[in-house]
Amino acid sequence: MSRYETLEELAGRYGTPLYVYDLDRIDAARRDLFGWLPEGVEVYYAFKANPHVDLVRALREGDGPACKAEISSTGELAAALDGGYTGADILYTGPGKTPGELREAIARGVRTFSAESPGDLEHIGQAAVVHGVVADCLLRVNSATASASTGIRMTGKPTQFGIDSETVAELAPRLRSVPGTSIAGLHLFSQSNAKDEDALIEEFRHTIEVAAQVEADLGVALRLLDIGGGFSVPYGRHGARDAYPKLRGELEAALDLRFPRWRRGELRIAVESGRYLVGDSGTLLASVSNVKTSRDRRFVILDAGINTFGGMSGLGRILPVSIRIEGDAEVTGKGTLAGPLCTPGDLLAREIDLPELDEGDVIAIPNTGAYGPTASLLMFLGRPAPAEAVVRGGEVLSVSRIEHIRSPLPLDDA
Repeated sequence: MSRYETLEELAGRYGTPLYVYDLDRIDAARRDLFGWLPEGVEVYYAFKANPHVDLVRALREGDGPACKAEISSTGELAAALDGGYTGADILYTGPGKTPGELREAIARGVRTFSAESPGDLEHIGQAAVVHGVVADCLLRVNSATASASTGIRMTGKPTQFGIDSETVAELAPRLRSVPGTSIAGLHLFSQSNAKDEDALIEEFRHTIEVAAQVEADLGVALRLLDIGGGFSVPYGRHGARDAYPKLRGELEAALDLRFPRWRRGELRIAVESGRYLVGDSGTLLASVSNVKTSRDRRFVILDAGINTFGGMSGLGRILPVSIRIEGDAEVTGKGTLAGPLCTPGDLLAREIDLPELDEGDVIAIPNTGAYGPTASLLMFLGRPAPAEAVVRGGEVLSVSRIEHIRSPLPLDDA
C-alpha cells in the first residue's frame, strides 16, 4: 500500500486513462441501500456493473449485511469465486445460457438460476441432472403491464427476457414438471435507474402485485421473490446517489398486503443493484491530448474515449458527462469532448460547459464506478485498457490493467 494526497497525484504516478475506485464510498452505498430496505431483504450485486475483484470482495466483507452475487456468464462466475463468494451466494441469470456454461456453473456449486423461458428452464434441468442435483429456479416473468417510466425498461413489451405473464397459467404444468429443477420463486426485473423514489416505489408495488398473481397461476408456493432494482446514481456527471427514505415502509406495506408470510421468513425477498452500489465510487482521470477549433467549435481530445468509458457504446449514446480539473477552474465556454479513436462516434460529450484546457491537463469524470471498462469498446483499435486503482482512506490498495491476449486453440486433427 502507498499513500496519496490527490487524484491528480495518482494520474502522475500511474498515467492516464486511470479509473480510481474508492472502497469507502462502496461501504457507504451498501450501508445506505440496506438501510433503505426492510430488515431481512437480501441484496444481489449485479456483476455487470463492475466485476473488479476488489470491489466484489468489498461488497461481501466488512460491517453489516453482505451482498450476494448476480451473474450472467462464466467470466462473472470466476470473478465471484475469486472475490470469496461460494456457489450458494450466487444467482445465475441471462437469456442465453449455454449447456457448457450451465454445466460449469453447477459443477462449481451454483444452485440458483433465473429461468427466462420454458426452454431455458429445461436446459438448466438437463445440466442439473447430469450432476445429480436439483437446481432452484426463479422464473423470470415479463409482466404484460408496467408502472413507472424509466431510461431502460425491461417489461411490458415483446422481449428476450422472461416468460410473458399472461402465459404462465397455461404453461404451469410444463414448468412444474421439468426434471432437475424446483420452482423456488420469481425474478421480476422491470427497470433500471428509476427517475425518482416515487417511481421506484410504484414499480416495486406493481411488481409485487404481478408476483402474487403469477404465484396463483403457477400453483406453487414461492420461497424467494426477486423484485429487481432501479436504484439510481448519476452516470459520468456530477451529482449524488438518490435517497429512499420512504421505501422501507412502502415495501413493507405492499408485501404485508400480498405476501404476509414474508414476515415469518417463509418467503425471502431480494432486490438487485449494480450502479447504486459502485457507481459513485469511481472517478475516471483522463489527459488532454489536443485542443482544436473546427468551424468555430472547440474540440478537446482526450486519451480516453468510448474504448475507456463507452457506457455500452453499442447503444449509440453520447454521454452527458461533466468534468472537473484541479482547482475547479472557471467555465470559459462550450466544447465537445472527443476520444482518441479513428471514428466520429468517439465522443463523450457534445457542447458542454468547459474551462480553458491545454495539452497535458488532467480532467476528472465523476460517478464512473459502474459500466466503465468492461462496458466499453476495450479492444477497438488495439489501444491499451485503462489502469484501475483501488483506494481506501487515502491509501492505494491495488493497481491493475485488463490485458488483451490472443490464445491459440487446438487445431482439428483432421
